[in-house]
Amino acid sequence: MNKTFTQIWNNCLQIIKDNIPESSYDTWFVPIVPIRYLEDVLTIQVPSPFFYEYLEEHFIDLLRKVLRRELGTNAKLEYSIVVENNPINKAQHKSYNLPGKSIGNIASQQLNVTNQHNTIKNPFDTHGTKKLDIDPQLNVNYTFDNFVEGDCNRLGKSAGVQIALNPGKTAYNPLLIYSDSGLGKTHLAQAIGLEIKERFPEKIVLYITAYNFQSQYAESVINNNRNDFMHFYQMIDVLIVDDIHEFAGKEGTQDTFFHIFNYLHQLGKQLIITLDRPPVELNNLKSRLLSRFKWGLTADLQAPDYETRLRILQKKVYNDGMKIETEVLEYIANNVKTNIRELEGVLVSILAQATLNRRDITLELTKQILGKVIGRIKRELSINYIQQTVCDYFKIEVEVLKSKSRKREILQARQIAMYLSKEMTDFSLVQIGAELGGKDHSTVLHACKTIKNLINEDENIKNYVTDIERQLKY
Repeated sequence: MNKTFTQIWNNCLQIIKDNIPESSYDTWFVPIVPIRYLEDVLTIQVPSPFFYEYLEEHFIDLLRKVLRRELGTNAKLEYSIVVENNPINKAQHKSYNLPGKSIGNIASQQLNVTNQHNTIKNPFDTHGTKKLDIDPQLNVNYTFDNFVEGDCNRLGKSAGVQIALNPGKTAYNPLLIYSDSGLGKTHLAQAIGLEIKERFPEKIVLYITAYNFQSQYAESVINNNRNDFMHFYQMIDVLIVDDIHEFAGKEGTQDTFFHIFNYLHQLGKQLIITLDRPPVELNNLKSRLLSRFKWGLTADLQAPDYETRLRILQKKVYNDGMKIETEVLEYIANNVKTNIRELEGVLVSILAQATLNRRDITLELTKQILGKVIGRIKRELSINYIQQTVCDYFKIEVEVLKSKSRKREILQARQIAMYLSKEMTDFSLVQIGAELGGKDHSTVLHACKTIKNLINEDENIKNYVTDIERQLKY
């Protein structure tokens, strides 16, 4: 290849920049320096071990895709990490099949980018075997040890521990875990799965999102192998389905899952389900499926109180091997009250700023960084503010957004504004429609469904919504 390593990395950056928010790009990719390209291996220098671990945890899929596009399927990436202004040049090599948290104190890592699939390979290719050797698709960091217990989640945690000790044999089958986004339902569900695999290695445990289950089902219908699909899932010992509210309106998927649920439950297999609202609020889910959900326990995860938020921060700092004064953590815990994801995100932002600027993390620095953030978190969102933010993002006038224009870019922006108004406020569909040009509630409902589906299908729409959500929250 006649490209230089600088050209290769610059080409990668052009793609990366189009797929992530500008703030993330400036923080995590601008500081990276390409240093060599040899025998399909591109080596990049990053400022610290923490920086490397964050890239591995949050951007590994994107890096795989751009490197594969730029260099082909044999491309590999190697990190050179700066410690005390000196790069560690000795590389330890390891191939990854799936993205995951970095390992220990490895200073430079080589990873295979040829396999970027997060779903099960050939899930129906069982060839009549009695037991399957499959990846449970569990995040090894989502353990009980890393799950901070508080009044907000004690019921779910206690039930999860009991299930892990005796899967399928407790009164908690199925276990339904519901909460708003970012409060730990996925962590808790996967922690149960990890503990079961630790205690009962012979059991087949599988975590899958409702979206991936739906996609697999649709593919089985197209390929006329629905029976193989059913057979595969009927062989699972512990089935964890995340965000099952996404089955709403998908009757074929619901019918199939109903039969799988019945089969597994009758055999004493464990079912764990997460959703973003109480079961009684699940619209467009069949009553016979909802009735099955009532057979077990429903656990509600609430927003953490101050003491729990502080313990979460202390746990993350300890796990990351950092030393931060208690007063700094107390200040963050006192001022970031939305959810666990945002709490940890604020801490990561402070760590990143301190690392990149080579400054100690002091209370003064924390206040400076959080000053603007806290004000935005505390701001009460209104439909008008969401409209204005959407219009600023797409560079259109509010009057145009509220008009009857059916131009594609205007219609898309209007639908995103409706979707975000529904997701981020308590206003009714009628109120949202009235504020957006006098549209009726059915128009708003259609817009919300359209954008929700496009988020799963169109990377550009997903990025638009993510960017605007971030602006609204921070």
